[in-house]
Amino acid sequence: MSQGGEGRGVHTRQGNSEFVSWETPNADYASEKKKSLRVRYVYAVIFLMTNLIAWFIRDYGKRIIPQIRYLKSCGVGGQDCFLTLGVLRVSLGCFIFFFLMFLSTSRTRKLHEPRNVWHSSWWSLKFIVFIVSMLVPFFFPPALIQLYGEVARVGAGIFLLLQLVSVIQFISWWNKYWMPDEKMKQICSLGLFTSTIFYIASFCGIGLMYFLYVPKLRCVLNIFFISWTLILLIVMMVVSLHSKVNRGLLSSGIMASYVVFLCWSAIRSEPATEKCSAQKQGSGNSDWITILSFLIAICAVVMATFSTGIDSQSFQFRKDEAKEEDDIPYKYGFFHIIFSLGAMYFAMLFISWNLNNSATKWSMDVGWTSTWVKIINEWLAASIYLWTLISPVVRQAKVRNHEEGVQEANGSAIP
Repeated sequence: MSQGGEGRGVHTRQGNSEFVSWETPNADYASEKKKSLRVRYVYAVIFLMTNLIAWFIRDYGKRIIPQIRYLKSCGVGGQDCFLTLGVLRVSLGCFIFFFLMFLSTSRTRKLHEPRNVWHSSWWSLKFIVFIVSMLVPFFFPPALIQLYGEVARVGAGIFLLLQLVSVIQFISWWNKYWMPDEKMKQICSLGLFTSTIFYIASFCGIGLMYFLYVPKLRCVLNIFFISWTLILLIVMMVVSLHSKVNRGLLSSGIMASYVVFLCWSAIRSEPATEKCSAQKQGSGNSDWITILSFLIAICAVVMATFSTGIDSQSFQFRKDEAKEEDDIPYKYGFFHIIFSLGAMYFAMLFISWNLNNSATKWSMDVGWTSTWVKIINEWLAASIYLWTLISPVVRQAKVRNHEEGVQEANGSAIP
């Protein structure tokens, strides 16, 4: 029973007496939502710790924790629990933990459900689950870990694809926010100024890459990467300004900067043995620059995983669903499955997508496989963005042709 729409009555009978207690869950719902939003950062810290554990096992595990070598699954001298296989074991443990969280929270819809409490609380029990998840893979045979490594390549690729969609959706939202209509001239002017800054930065980035990474005309591959990025930049600008698309310069400017960044990152991943490698050119830099770059890369992985995990709306087919007061603030299942895929992704970065990799200390995502993964990621990002610009025009043309065909058919049917 209810009263005035403000509370919810609970009818209770005890012995021969009856009483009605009244609950006002509004404040509880607000508190639960805040707790659910805060807990995302706890999961991000757990993910960051797992990244650091993987780095520690890869670079210093053999020297600092030699006791692992006594495990039968670690092989002779423990070699199957350090370096590449050590990273994969830590990654698998992280994957197991977040996948278990996905299975236990994926069907959560309301704040009053027990699964919401499990997602936001019960940290003592979840800490035990996390420790067990991290330890179990160290008892698996190397063949099973190698198989996980092959699966992790696919999972990391799916993660990159989902991240691209999330980035493009964010760029589209930013474009709509800053350049909404002609009435808000001040915001439009700011949007135009921002787009100009992004384009200047993109073209300066292209010029800087030519200067730094093409010291000789024999650096054909670097010339190709940078030149093709320049072509993609110009194509995106032209398409976004086309009269039938008319998206303005802001979204294409942001996307151009992102594409230039991916190209720069790909060239930076070229192995140091190459004559045109950025790694070789930077070999004279001090160690602190290498360490700082490595730590920034780890933080970037965590931020990319976190930002994609909380962006479930970009992957909903129905985006006009009404939100009720007791609905969860974000999709818990999607959040945890993204972190599961992120565990596979950071493993590929630490081993440079190569299951036989012997990475040097403080290195991340260096090698030809890493270079080509980033280049393909860049091309795919530009292709998806161009399709988001062109697809509405194509759909409108199909609808218009269909309507004209129906009108012609109706006209010919009239005697």
